[in-house]
Amino acid sequence: MFEPRVQRSSFHAALNMFELIYHATVRSIRKSHGNAIIGLLMSMLQTVILVAVFYVMFSILGLRGSAIRGDFLLYILSGIFLFLTHNKALGAVMGSEGPASPMMLHAPMNTSIAIVSAALSCLYIQTLSLLMILFIYHVAFTPIEFYDPISGFGMFLLSWFSGCAVGMVLLALKPWMPAVVAIVSQIYTRANMIASGKMFVANTLPGYMIAMFDWNPLFHSIDQARGFVFINYNPHYSSISYPMLLSITLIMMGLMGEFYTRRHASASWSAGK
Repeated sequence: MFEPRVQRSSFHAALNMFELIYHATVRSIRKSHGNAIIGLLMSMLQTVILVAVFYVMFSILGLRGSAIRGDFLLYILSGIFLFLTHNKALGAVMGSEGPASPMMLHAPMNTSIAIVSAALSCLYIQTLSLLMILFIYHVAFTPIEFYDPISGFGMFLLSWFSGCAVGMVLLALKPWMPAVVAIVSQIYTRANMIASGKMFVANTLPGYMIAMFDWNPLFHSIDQARGFVFINYNPHYSSISYPMLLSITLIMMGLMGEFYTRRHASASWSAGK
C-alpha cells in the first residue's frame, strides 16, 4: 500500500506478466490434481477409454470400411484428440477465475492472466497426453507415420484455440446468466459428439448433410487434420480459414464482454460458489 511507485520499462513489464502467467498456469495445473503424474495419467485414461468405446462401436456396427484407408486406430485418435482438446479448452476458459474471485485481490493478478493460464494449462496437459499416447502406441503396438505431422499438430492447436474462443464468450456471459450458460455449454459439448465429425469422413457426406455440420469450427479442424495425417485423404468440404477467422471473432467478442463484465463486478457473484 505504501510502497514507492517504480517506473518500469515495457520490456520489464512484459517479463513480469509472463512470470505471473507461468505461476498462474502451474497453479491451474495443480488444481486438477496435486500429483502432476497422476493428473497426466487421468487425462490419458479418459482418451484411452473414448478410443476403446469408439473402436468397439465401429467394429460391432461394421463401420470400419467407411474410415480412411490406413491405420484405423490413428483415424479414431485423430478425431478424439481434437474433440477432447476443444471441449477441455472451452471448460478451462469458461471456468477460469473471474473479477470477483479472491485471487483478484492480489495486486499483480487480473482476469486476463487467469484466462491465459487456464488455457495454457489445458494445452499443456492435452499436449503431454497426445505425445505419450502416440509414443506408447508407436513403440508397443505398431509404428505410425504421419503425412504432415507439423500441419497436423497445427490443427490440434486450432481446435484448442477455437475451444478457448467459445469459452471466452461463455465466460463473459456467465456472471449475467450463469444457469443459461451452464446449459448452453453442456448442449454444445454434447452436440460435438456428433457435430464434430470425428465419427465419419466429411468427403463421404452428401451436400445436404454437410450443411448440418460446417457451422462447427471443430468439424473443419478434424477434417483438415485427417488430411494432414493420412496421405490418401484430401478434404474438400472443410477449410482452415473458417475456424481461424471465427475463433478470432469470438475472442474479440469475448474480450469486449469480459471487459464490460469486469467493470461491473460484484462481490456477491462469488457468494454462491
